[in-house]
Formats: sequence, C-alpha cells, structure tokens
Amino acid sequence: MSLDRRTFVGRTAATGAGVALAGGLAAAPATAAAQAPADAGRRHPHRFELTVLGTTDLHGHVHNWDYFTDDEYTDDDGNDVGLAKISTLVKRLRAERGPERTLLVDAGDTIQGTQLAYYYAKVDPITGDSGTVHPMALAMNAVGYDAAALGNHEFNYGIPLLRAFEEQCDFPLLAANALDAATERPAFPPYWMTRVRTPQGPDVKVAVLGLTNPGIAIWDRAHVEGKMLFPGLVEQAAHWVPRLRSLGADVVLVSAHSGTSGESSYGDQLPHVENAATLVAEQVPGIDAILVGHAHEEIAERRVVNEATGREVVLAEPLKWGQRLTVFDIALSRWRGGWRVDGVNSSVLNSNTVEEDEEITTLLAEQHARVVDYVNQVIGTATEAMSAAEAAWRDVPIIDFVNHVQAETVRAALAGGEYAELPVLSQAACFSRTAAIPAGEVTIRDVAGLYVFENTLEARLVTGAQLREYLEFSARYYVRTAPGDPVDPEALTNADGIPDYNYDVVYGVTYDVDIAQPAGSRISELRLGGEPLADDAELVLAVNNYRASGGGNFPGVPETEQLWADSEEIRNTLIAWVESTGEIDPSVFAGADWRLTREGEPVF
Repeated sequence: MSLDRRTFVGRTAATGAGVALAGGLAAAPATAAAQAPADAGRRHPHRFELTVLGTTDLHGHVHNWDYFTDDEYTDDDGNDVGLAKISTLVKRLRAERGPERTLLVDAGDTIQGTQLAYYYAKVDPITGDSGTVHPMALAMNAVGYDAAALGNHEFNYGIPLLRAFEEQCDFPLLAANALDAATERPAFPPYWMTRVRTPQGPDVKVAVLGLTNPGIAIWDRAHVEGKMLFPGLVEQAAHWVPRLRSLGADVVLVSAHSGTSGESSYGDQLPHVENAATLVAEQVPGIDAILVGHAHEEIAERRVVNEATGREVVLAEPLKWGQRLTVFDIALSRWRGGWRVDGVNSSVLNSNTVEEDEEITTLLAEQHARVVDYVNQVIGTATEAMSAAEAAWRDVPIIDFVNHVQAETVRAALAGGEYAELPVLSQAACFSRTAAIPAGEVTIRDVAGLYVFENTLEARLVTGAQLREYLEFSARYYVRTAPGDPVDPEALTNADGIPDYNYDVVYGVTYDVDIAQPAGSRISELRLGGEPLADDAELVLAVNNYRASGGGNFPGVPETEQLWADSEEIRNTLIAWVESTGEIDPSVFAGADWRLTREGEPVF
C-alpha cells in the first residue's frame, strides 16, 4: 500500500461485526469548482494534488504473453498486456507525483481469463494443500494495490477459491452490493478509507467504494444461489456514499465493475442494470470520480452531471488486460479545517510505451514457466488442420468438433434414463476466429484455445418451436443483404454490435439462414434426420451454463427443464476427450448442418 497513510476498511458480514466507522471532519459539500493547476499541491500552502491510478479487467494477465499462441502477446493495434507493464507505469508515476500522494485501485475481473489464472484455480488450486499463492495476488501485492472491487468473473471458480484469494491479498476486495443471503449484510468490505498526509495541514481523507455486477446472480448462479445477493449499484451507492461523507471523506471515488451504457448487455435479463456506472454518477450525490470496469472499453475521460447537485463526476475506464492505466488527477483546496475537491481530470496511459517490470516478471517466473509447460503438453493428434477463421459465416469442422464432444457427453450422461432415446442437439459459438487445431500433434493449449471461457455443460429439454425461436434470435447476428448485393464476409457479421460469442450454431439438425430476410424470419428448411422438424418435437439441447442461465437473452432455454448438469468446464471436457480418443478426425463429426442463403441459393 502507499506510504505513510492510515487505513480504514469496512468490515464484512463474515466477521460477525458491522462496518467499521472512521471518525473525521465533516465532508465538503459537493459543489462544482475550477480545476487547480497540476502542481498546485506542491507550491500553494492551501492546495493539494492527489493522484489515483486505476486498472480493470486484468483477467489473469501478468506477463505480456499469449498462452494460446505460446508467444508474446500481439494484436492489430499494437497493444501489450499484463501487470508487469502496468507496474512500470505505476513506479514512474509514483516517482513523479510522490508515493505518499498516489493511490492504486482496480475495478475487478482479476482471477479468470488466462491459462495462468486457470492453472492456479483448477490444476494446482490455491485452495489445495500445496500452499500455492495465486499469481495475481503475488503480482498485485508487489505492485502495491490499495484496494480492488470484485468483478463478476471472480465468482467463476466458486466462493471458497475467491475467499482463499482474498486471504492472500494485502489489500481489500470491495463489493458493497455483494450481500450475505442469510443476513443481507455485506459479504465483503463495502469500502476502503485512508488518510493521505499533506505538508500543508490536515490529512486528506479518501474513500473508495467498491461495487460489483448484479449479473453474478445469473451467470454464476450455481456458485452463489442461496449464498449471496447482488442488489443494484445505484441503490447501494445511495446507501453508502452519504455514510462515507459522514465519516469525513474529503474525496469519494467509486470503483465499479459495471459499464457506462445504462443497459444490460445484449438484452440479458438481469434483476438490476448491468452497466450502471453512468446512472450512479447521475443519481447519487457526493461522488467525485468513478473507475469503470466490465465493458472492456477505453474511456479516457467522461463527465457526467449529477442530477441533484449539478456537479460533474468524472468517469474513466482503462482498456482490459493491463493495456491501459487510468490516471485521475484530483485537485483539492483547504476548506473549513479540511479539504474540498476543486476539480478532477483523467487520462489513460498505454502500457505498450514501457518495458515490463523485471521485479514482477522475476517474481512470477517459476509460475509462468510451469503454466507454459502445462499448456504445451501433447495430448493427441489431428488427421488434418482445422481453423475458426471462417466460423462466423460458414459451418466449419472446428466448431463441429466442440458440438460433437458436447453431444456425446450429454448422450452418455442420459444413457439408460427417461430421455435416453431423444435426439441430442448441441449449441456452440466461435469464441475466437484465430482458434486452430494443427495437423499432427495437438497440445492442451490448442484445444483450450477453442473454449476460452469457464462455461460448464447442461442438458435442457426443448421443443422444435423453441429451437426455431432460438435460431431466429441467433440469426440477428447477420447484416441484412439483398439478393444480388455483393457480400463481404467481414461486413456481414456483428449486426447491431452482436459479438461472435452471441452467435450460436446448432449441431444435430440442418437449416438455412436467409440473410436477405429481416431478422426474425431467416430460418428455413429446419430438419431433423432429413425430415421437417415439428414444433411439438421433444429434443435435448447440450448448452453451456451461461446460455442456459439467460446469458445473451436467448429465448426459451432458461425456462426449460434441466435434465443434467456438469460441474466440469467444457474446455476440460474437450481436453479429456482428446486424451481419451487420442485422435481428432473431422471425417467422424464434420458436416454441413447450416448454411447462409439468399432466396434458397447458398451465399458461399
């Protein structure tokens, strides 16, 4: 943590105590004022400049490394990733601004996303007997984080692993709207509060309120149902911000794992707004700045006017995976024996402008090497190469492979039971257009690259009518293209911003997607075993838990009967299948289940 400060942390329900109160001077009123010069705190006896640095959506990235390509990370925009890069920027800013006046916070999604994070959650879990410390805890402790909000992906591996991670962190994990289901009290510290010493007089009292995403209740229902509740961000901020001001906070910053759009992504049916950061700024008085997360967008600075006070609240979001570092510059002046905020500016720094911090890469070198060895284990062979490059507009064997394994797994699970004779279908999406299986030797990283999320598998009982509705919803993904118009595959997809992972294809039936028709009227020739699929036909759909829980707002499936569910990640199921069979042969499972058409003619 930053130097020479006193810290207060809200206690949690798990301690059996209430939230700790930190006494202090009354807070300054939330009134607009002009921004002070950047060096005012160093040259004016009644002014002070505070810097708050922020990251979000690190998703297990420490090194500038891609475990799926087994090489340094690269993308078309020249971005770098990882906490080792962020650490270099943080050290530079602490040296420039002064460590005593520089805080560092995070807005969540920390312990899921790379094979490094996965290894220490599932292969050598930190909940085991080995005494392993999570690499993200090691790295964030070394960088010197002061506080971090919880993201929704923190719950992917279950509450016990999250609690183990929490114990290993030298900083608090904050979530004012993660409540214990039995007591309805905070299950994690709601806030972190500190005193920043100044040369001009009294300490500046800074409070960071942590808010997480209400979507956890749906997306990780298996882990949290009956254990935790996740009320809305606005209502919880309205509860806590006045209390922080009454505790004497001169500066109130919110770290929110929630985007700015005011909507829920792609129509997800959530009990509360998923991307609520702007609503918090507009509706809750007393906030100076919000570090935004979750949406994987880059926002250098956005100013939102609070409806009650007319005061501007500054929002900023650094790009995911440690690609950017947010810098809040907060100008304060002496006021009635304390301090008031005169203005806030924010900016983002690009991590590709600096080298990795050797302190961090050296600290995690052994863990990194262990994971590189793990993902490069050969587990089988492939008779031919397969690629996802065209999966967004063409039925390709690599997606059929995922669906084939899922369908086989469900058939085996239902064998001998009431539903054993029903046709088994499977849904899958293209998570990465760069995913590929090489001809010859196949490694864990090759297979894991097909399924980058920690989804698990379920079997749901659906009807023919529900399947048709599901496919029509999925087909919104394509831009309507009239017969005879030229077709550019790259411009054909992602209509209305729908991401690749929200375009599902279904294996086990055949159908056409007519892109000349309006969304909602595109599915034709839907057949099972060569015969038209009846609306009242009963089918088993192998589906991931995200989709089955309502993720993406696909119709019908969340309300259907669950016939079976697996606790193992689909990624591990794929790896185990290759290890068991020893060979991936597309001739066994590849076929033409679906195609794009216009007026009955294939597009490709």
